[in-house]
Amino acid sequence: MARFIERHPAWALIAIVAIAVLLWLVFAIWPPGLEQAIGRKRVFLNAVFNGITLGGLYFLVASGFTLIFGLMRNVNLAHGSLYLFGGYIGYAISTWTGSWLLSFIVAFIGVALVGVILQIVVFRRMEGQDLRQTMVTIGLSIVFADLMLWVFGGDFYQIQTPAWLIGPIQLPLVTAIKSSGEPVYLGYPLVRLVIFAASVVIGIAMWLALNRTRVGMIVRAGVDDRDILAATGVRIQLVFVLVFALGAGLAGIAGVVGGTFQSLSPGEDTRFLLASLVVVIVGGMGSIPGAALGAIIIGLAEQLGSVYIPTYAIVVTFLIMVLVLALRPQGLLARR
Repeated sequence: MARFIERHPAWALIAIVAIAVLLWLVFAIWPPGLEQAIGRKRVFLNAVFNGITLGGLYFLVASGFTLIFGLMRNVNLAHGSLYLFGGYIGYAISTWTGSWLLSFIVAFIGVALVGVILQIVVFRRMEGQDLRQTMVTIGLSIVFADLMLWVFGGDFYQIQTPAWLIGPIQLPLVTAIKSSGEPVYLGYPLVRLVIFAASVVIGIAMWLALNRTRVGMIVRAGVDDRDILAATGVRIQLVFVLVFALGAGLAGIAGVVGGTFQSLSPGEDTRFLLASLVVVIVGGMGSIPGAALGAIIIGLAEQLGSVYIPTYAIVVTFLIMVLVLALRPQGLLARR
């Protein structure tokens, strides 16, 4: 990031000014003229928080993708199918047992096992063959999509939010001032804030595991020079299987999250695969902080765009990706 600022001071200044303006819009009391120009502050704040919490969901999907693609160099274009499969598992478990938390555990384990099978049967046989991996996983994603359509149908499903997370929570953000001078505060769904907080905790734990533990050192060493690492006696294939299982399991957890505050339906796998690709490209391959930053940027762009320029909201997302590729092709917080 320091090099980016040195090489592109103008763009860095624009980014700093944009962040400062966003913070002012969030915390300041808007003058009447501003509300007449861009609408009510409540709508804006809801879009911002929706973007941030959507970024948390994108991070859960993209962090697993960046582990598999960015660190292990495995091109898994069936990652979106893992997300949707995890969501369907979570819906089935929560419906049968009534336990929302149990659905996360079962979805993680179930999708992680699918990831283990993929790594052993598919990717281990195609190491270093990016084109073959791409074509095979595209085919697998189509097969998985048809199987899930056959089993679950084309209906929309939503995972029931537990009773202790239902309802809004009042945030210390003023949206308006009444004629009596009393401030009106923003109310926001508690479940989305809890899920975002959980994604932050997961992201920090992943970063610490990869950068501050012996296991993380082994994973990074295996990516850089697996032959030397194997010569030291480390079972490198077992390490890669476990990393792949973790990345797939995170996609399964993200599926339960997505099914809780959005919905599950055919086509969501493609949507979240594309979102993961964009997030990883913007943030940087193999970078957990990069995936977090990219997810927040893309989430905010989607939600603010859908409110203020709904016709071109999706264009904004890909415009950001194009700008990053033009100015910093390795990503904003690339590992290297």
